[in-house]
Amino acid sequence: MLSPKSVAPLLARRGLLTAAAGGAAATLIGCSNNKPRRPTSGKIEKVAYLTGFNITGQDAFLYVAKEQGYFHDAGLDVDIQAGAGTQRNLATLKSGKAQIACIDVAGGIIESQRKPAVDFRIFATIYQRGVSCIVALPTANIHAPQDLKGKKIGFTVGGVNRSIFPAYASAAGMKDSDIAWVEMAPTGIRPALMAGQLDASTEIVIGRPAIEAAARAAGKLRPGETVTMLPYSDLLRDVVGNAIGCLTETAMTNPDLVRGFRDATMRGLVDTIADPAQAGEIMAKHVPAYTPEIAAAEVKEMIPYVRGSDAIGYLDPVRVRACIALIQGLGLVPSGVAPENIVAFDLQPHR
Repeated sequence: MLSPKSVAPLLARRGLLTAAAGGAAATLIGCSNNKPRRPTSGKIEKVAYLTGFNITGQDAFLYVAKEQGYFHDAGLDVDIQAGAGTQRNLATLKSGKAQIACIDVAGGIIESQRKPAVDFRIFATIYQRGVSCIVALPTANIHAPQDLKGKKIGFTVGGVNRSIFPAYASAAGMKDSDIAWVEMAPTGIRPALMAGQLDASTEIVIGRPAIEAAARAAGKLRPGETVTMLPYSDLLRDVVGNAIGCLTETAMTNPDLVRGFRDATMRGLVDTIADPAQAGEIMAKHVPAYTPEIAAAEVKEMIPYVRGSDAIGYLDPVRVRACIALIQGLGLVPSGVAPENIVAFDLQPHR
């Protein structure tokens, strides 16, 4: 297995982003003409990318990068594929069927210690805070964490929502065993919730607009009603959200691919949160199941999670260490896990 020390010398340090003053949209720096440099060979390299969980409005930035030609500028032809949670995404990377994937930071920490482990590194952050939550329709009469006791909650194996729920439960004065967990495929959870087969389900806070639109279409929400969302981040402040990563071997053997993908996606992310309406239009063009309005609404939900005290895409080692400590406290990983085991700090954007 490749060690972090063997990776660092091979990953060139390169500044990308700086946050504009006052929380304004971030600006790309370090690239001539504000564009990633295309490989001098002119070769276009095919890349398969896995989203975090299905394809939803939060993935609009990928389609913005594609539509605006940012991937092409970086010499990449990116195939955006529906992911199925961190565990399965890492397995797909290991199989070689994809080269880059969305990896939840907390989930990645847990998976890094499984046997056999997948040797990976994160190189750009999407969400500075965790976006995991539990969602319920009004008929379930769930308004607070304690209301989850005895309820049927749908989840997918390998998803971080389920993995770190024990920490959320403990912070709320509950036990994981208080829940009647129902294992389901990623594509089946939302339909099962709408059909009344579940009291609640694991979700991401970004998904509120799409869930409420589906609930209204199914007659599950009366005028003025909203779904209940219980964000884990309300109680678990140290959890970091989704990031972008690849196998350590990929970072070592093809760093130009990784840097090019990083440049293009971060530029797409900056454009997306700067103009949610345009991002919604682009998303709907590529994914007709989404209307521009719903996609734009999900992008707006993303903004406070994308922005933080650091530059967009940057992950502070101190925050990674705090996240590791939380997961160690659950007994999910042993002591000795270092931030460098998870993040390629020499490859991610500068702060």
